[in-house]
Amino acid sequence: MSRHPATNGTGVTWFTLFASTGTLVCCALPIIFVTLGMGAAVASMTSAFPFLIFLSKHKIWVFAFSAVMLAISGWLMYRPGRSCPTDPELAARCASVQKWNRRVFWTSVIIWSVGFFAAFLALPLRKLLEG
Repeated sequence: MSRHPATNGTGVTWFTLFASTGTLVCCALPIIFVTLGMGAAVASMTSAFPFLIFLSKHKIWVFAFSAVMLAISGWLMYRPGRSCPTDPELAARCASVQKWNRRVFWTSVIIWSVGFFAAFLALPLRKLLEG
């Protein structure tokens, strides 16, 4: 069974969602928990999932990798010459896949942006505003 070009990239889009969610787990959630006074929750999270410490120490690479994945996913979805087949049934499937790919992609972009803000911009902005 051959796949239509419109469905190519679906796996990349879902992997991008996974990669961008990693930015929240490594960086944004611990910062938010500590800000809300739930430092004990962060301590228990890092003891239960020690890989979170590794991700936090290498957050620049985590964000860079997920940004590259977002760029690849975006290019696969919005590249020129992408079209659906003329067969009505296949065209409907193709349109549905494209719609879901776009939803997952933009959800990934929002998640990545929240993580980036929390990991790299929140503290400098707070220091700037406190004077």
